[in-house]
Order: sequence, then C-alpha cells, then structure tokens
Amino acid sequence: MSTATPATRALEAAKVAFERIEYDYVAGQDKIGLHAAAAIGADPAEVLKTLMVEVDGKPACAVIPSDCTLSMKKVAAAFGAKAAAMMPVDKAERLTGFHTGGISPFGQKKRVPVAFEAAALGQAQIVVNGGKRGLMVRLTPEAALTVSGGLARDLIAAP
Repeated sequence: MSTATPATRALEAAKVAFERIEYDYVAGQDKIGLHAAAAIGADPAEVLKTLMVEVDGKPACAVIPSDCTLSMKKVAAAFGAKAAAMMPVDKAERLTGFHTGGISPFGQKKRVPVAFEAAALGQAQIVVNGGKRGLMVRLTPEAALTVSGGLARDLIAAP
C-alpha cells in the first residue's frame, strides 16, 4: 500500500516528524476510530477521529478522541458560531478530497478552520488519520496544531 497522501505530503512539506502506521481497514465499521485504535493496539484516547462539521453553515474540522462524542454546542462555541451540525458525508468527501474513514485534518483539498479537543493534546503523541483508509500518522500535538493551523478547544460532550 502506498503511504503517500495529500496528508503525509503536507506533513513532509512542514518538515515535522511523524510515523506512518498502516492497518487493515474493515469497511462497514460503525466506529471507525475505535476500530483503528484496536487494529493498531493503541489507547482510543490517543487515536483521534476527524469529523467534518458546519458551523453557521460554513465548513470546519473537529478532531477528538475516538472514544468520545462531539458536542455540537461546544463546536459552535469553539468556532465562534451560533449553531453546528455534522457535514453530510458526500459534501465532506468533496470538500476534503478524502473518503470517509480516511479524512485527515492535514492536506485537505480546501483548507478549513480546525479545532482539536484540548484534553487530548496533553499526551506526548497523538494518532490521526493519514489521509486514506488504513493509514494513521503518529506525531506530537504541537506538530498537529502547527500543520493544521488548528486550535485547542473543548469539543467533547460530557460522558
């Protein structure tokens, strides 16, 4: 499997250190992030899922731990908006240039505002989708914020 994607090229262009992690992607999983964490033997709290949202009708990207749920109220607040909703899958794929299950916050076709769950960024390293199904990248939270232009915000719903 080729591991060159727009996401990995964006990381390379930014000259940040990262590790590619490949796994056997199984289509039809309900919780893709949890499946990826189990497949690579990582803690679900360090494996982050990339979710495309619309805030006041404008596209944005939220990145949260795979074992958490997004709070739309917190997402709206994070982006200075009044309302937030999940972006339809077909629109997310067109906008990012990635397929669902392979959406990365790096190297998207159209750059949009990005926010990472602040609590997840306290770890030494995080794992994020590498831009295709079955490919993850491990990097520091600082590198992830730098390359994505992202902000650290409170995004997850209370358990």
